[in-house]
Amino acid sequence: MAHIGRRGLVAGAAGVAAALLAAGDAAARTPRHHAPRREFRGMWLATVANRDWPSAPGLPADRQRAELIAHLDTAVARGLNTVVLQVRPTADALWPSPYEPWAQYLTGVQGRDPGWDPLGTAVREAHARGLELHAWFNPYRVANHPDPSRLTATHPARVHPEWILPYGGKLYYNPGLPEVRRFVQDAMLDAVERYAVDAVHWDDYFYPYPVAGQVFADDETYARYGAGFPDKAAWRRDNTDRLVRETAARIKKINRANGTRKDVRFGISPFGVWRNAATDPLGSDTTAGVQTYDDLHADTRKWVKEGWIDDIVPQLYWNIGFPAADYAKLLRWWDGVVRGTGVALHIGEALYKAGDPAQPAAWQDPAELSRHLTLAKEFAEVRGHCFFSAKEVGADPIGAMTRVVADHYGGADRRK
Repeated sequence: MAHIGRRGLVAGAAGVAAALLAAGDAAARTPRHHAPRREFRGMWLATVANRDWPSAPGLPADRQRAELIAHLDTAVARGLNTVVLQVRPTADALWPSPYEPWAQYLTGVQGRDPGWDPLGTAVREAHARGLELHAWFNPYRVANHPDPSRLTATHPARVHPEWILPYGGKLYYNPGLPEVRRFVQDAMLDAVERYAVDAVHWDDYFYPYPVAGQVFADDETYARYGAGFPDKAAWRRDNTDRLVRETAARIKKINRANGTRKDVRFGISPFGVWRNAATDPLGSDTTAGVQTYDDLHADTRKWVKEGWIDDIVPQLYWNIGFPAADYAKLLRWWDGVVRGTGVALHIGEALYKAGDPAQPAAWQDPAELSRHLTLAKEFAEVRGHCFFSAKEVGADPIGAMTRVVADHYGGADRRK
């Protein structure tokens, strides 16, 4: 996630993903009809680099479990109703996956069994507290370092070195390979088929954020699969579109097979600027240095308009009045994008900035985030907010979260 940085394997044949796309395209495009939902009050619970949880790698299983449950209890105490738990941070897993190794953030060693099932426990304990548990996956990030030899020997990226590309000091799966798109879907949806998660959630990482002076070296893949596209950027966007459409179709198929179980939703949390208006008249009145359409090759507006996803959670991580990307202007833009689509709009909030001396003066005011929620009430399409992230929801260094709770979530913090 942008806020993180600041947040026996079977490979499908090359044509499998394309065939799946053709078969599932109509189903993915069909608007979904869900019962009206309660206001979304969520927090992200990040595991990459032990950002929120576990507090350190290698803790005993009972300590890890206790810390996880404490985060869930904090969510309840703050009046929240949803926890978005990062369960696949770096092409690994927080459940016993047949596709990928155990995450190193649990034991300190990638592939080592932690002795318990974090995702299973999280689902059970969240539901016992009346919380939804959304499973947060990162599709393409393999490692926050560039050395494949540091991955466990059975890691898919070592079994299939042709699947990965180094970029910006990290390793990524190549989104242009159909077998990669199929594999990452299999790896993610294994959790959906095995656990009663309430939603699949992706963050803002598709093609990686641009790094000055470096090239994402997919020329060979483009030469192989890019015929018929006007340029590489259009081909890359199509690759990302395919990942979204194919996953949407597969989630719908899982939902149909589940019978009486509540449907699993599909949500994506992109960087908050699709395109600047100076680039595209359909864009927002912003001058952001990053545009998801152009830089991450993610046409987030299209996904909403086509109804491929159920929820969109744009990361509006700027203060009201910020010159390059004004929270108020972006709130209005996203409200207009989702209107009439049936896609639920939840706003990603930068709680982590509150009180950070490196941030603009507005973030030193404990009331800034509360003003965000007050403003959002003027827009009919906004169905709730999600706060980054769990550590700050609990610690709340300048009282910004406490102010949100008091002003918008039914009064004082209910923690004893």
